[in-house]
Amino acid sequence: MSTFEPARSYPARQAPGAGTLAELDERLVHCRACPRLVQWREEAARTKRRSFADWDYWGRPVPGFGPPDAAVAIVGLAPAAHGANRTGRMFTGDRSGDFLYAALYDLGLASQPTATHLGDGLELRGVRITSPVHCAPPANRPTPEERDTCRSWLAGELRLLRPTLRAAVVLGAFGWQAVMPALAEGGWAVPRPRPVFAHGARTTLPAADGGAPLTLFGCYHVSQQNTFTGRLTPAMLREVLGEAARAAGLPLSGPGRP
Repeated sequence: MSTFEPARSYPARQAPGAGTLAELDERLVHCRACPRLVQWREEAARTKRRSFADWDYWGRPVPGFGPPDAAVAIVGLAPAAHGANRTGRMFTGDRSGDFLYAALYDLGLASQPTATHLGDGLELRGVRITSPVHCAPPANRPTPEERDTCRSWLAGELRLLRPTLRAAVVLGAFGWQAVMPALAEGGWAVPRPRPVFAHGARTTLPAADGGAPLTLFGCYHVSQQNTFTGRLTPAMLREVLGEAARAAGLPLSGPGRP
């Protein structure tokens, strides 16, 4: 990267050149475009939480997780400081992830209901999980500039998933707003005015080149604020995930199949 070029341009230059998801992920984990996020994720990795004092934290951007031919994408917000920022995998090592992976397992879309660490044996079936911001932000609140800087990674990921991607579940209003321009860059036609976020919202986006459309679903985020208060229940989450899987043509199995 040129010393004369703003650091925030790094994703915009690097993401479009990736020809595979593996290449995109490899470029992403070296990103240092947002100084505030770099400082925070690395500070959290140094100081650690007392209960994880013996962990060697990941402390880098967290790539998407799931097969490169996924039919469904799940889009969150950003890694948690002591969850994915610790383990190096989306929604792994915290209660939000426990809630999400249990629902995926109930539908037959995950090989197990828990996600504790890399190498724990977890596999996703037809589903890939990602986020609009790939570094843990202070107070779980990325700035608009950080969201926009990181967009090229998400747009590149969606572009590479496009041959097989048929549905997406967006967790929360932040992700919903962030994913719209990324979808447009990835090859889908986003209407104006843009669809409004709501739990259970459903809209179909045509492909800009006339290819297969994408069915977009809104869902409350799996944050503890929502799950502990009952705003989002396991049944509500399974319902949205099940609808997305059916829209994408994925087979459902397991005790939680709606």
